[in-house]
Amino acid sequence: MNKPVMPMSSLSLKLPKADGSIETYRLAASRTFPAKLEGALNRIAFSAVHTVANPLADVDPWLSAAVDWDRTIAFREHVWDLGLGVAEAMDTAQRGMGLDWPTSLELITRSVRAAKARDALVFSGAGTDHLAVEDAKDLDDVTRAYEQQISAIEKVGGRIILMASRALAKLGRNADDYAKVYTKVLSQVREGVIIHWLGDMFDPALAAYWGSADLDRAMDSAVAIINANSAKVDGVKVSLLDKRREIDMRRRLARGVKMYTGDDFNYAELIAGDEQGFSHALLGIFDAIAPAASYALSRLAAGDEAGFHDVLGPTLPLSRHIFKAPTRFYKTGVVFMAYLNGHQDHFTMIGGQESARSSVHLAKLFRLADQAGLLANPEVATQRMKAVLATRGIEA
Repeated sequence: MNKPVMPMSSLSLKLPKADGSIETYRLAASRTFPAKLEGALNRIAFSAVHTVANPLADVDPWLSAAVDWDRTIAFREHVWDLGLGVAEAMDTAQRGMGLDWPTSLELITRSVRAAKARDALVFSGAGTDHLAVEDAKDLDDVTRAYEQQISAIEKVGGRIILMASRALAKLGRNADDYAKVYTKVLSQVREGVIIHWLGDMFDPALAAYWGSADLDRAMDSAVAIINANSAKVDGVKVSLLDKRREIDMRRRLARGVKMYTGDDFNYAELIAGDEQGFSHALLGIFDAIAPAASYALSRLAAGDEAGFHDVLGPTLPLSRHIFKAPTRFYKTGVVFMAYLNGHQDHFTMIGGQESARSSVHLAKLFRLADQAGLLANPEVATQRMKAVLATRGIEA
């Protein structure tokens, strides 16, 4: 069980507001969650995890990725301790936004090795990002690019998350083109994969994926391809931020194909499910709220659905804020939470993405994280918030 709520905090700091003013914000009562899983889970839950940058590397952040490997793997061990799986080298790790394929493969190799040492769960992203979109001339180029990454990941013992392809989005004209690529690629995988449908709010280059800008038609195409290849599909992760479409797709999937929610706006009700089923989880927000997510899921497994919602409900405003449009910049909020909670000693990101959100945005994130009881050490978090604001001209 989580520890009792503590008395009202005496901590305070000055935070900017949307109208340009500065307020004195007093922290709320604290709430502490277990650092390791207590009990069992009846949902599979992956955290799509971030990559910790090395702030001491002499590189140009917009051009080169420098990774702090020790802190990066330590964060994955934190997630595994909580009973969650790791979804490796995906968009949360800044894949396609600073993390290139060679660095991704090294990350995957290290993560798979660390997972095997503790019999933990990890699936890794295979895409086509080493193939520049302008260099992709036909569908065979896309297929070969997928095959190359799948082969490399399977060679190091990894399981596959089949990521959406910018090159395929450019070249695929209709459902038949997508079926051709996915059918050939899926026929070759060793074990069932998780197929990732990433909406264009996360990556504008993926507009009209599955061969149509009409989401209903795109859904029909995706379901048909997945169900035709269901023997090679463990599940589907849908990142459309549309709970109705996810539920509809969930009910149409072939028997044995799991739905992994990627809806960072509505995950609580989708995981809880309804009389016709439920979603498992593969979520970027579970990076930022891993201890709360683990505890909530353990309550759900114990039959305490009210306890599940009591914990996850207050996290939803934070998640909706972190993933607000432009949604692709959500990584900044995820890494900022890791900094506030002591998982890294700096707020430096691959690609210089720490600059992608405003001081007002980060201040609101701090308030919402505090109100949801998600600051592991409020004193440290307050000091770090003050330090970041000071670099932006806002003195405590």
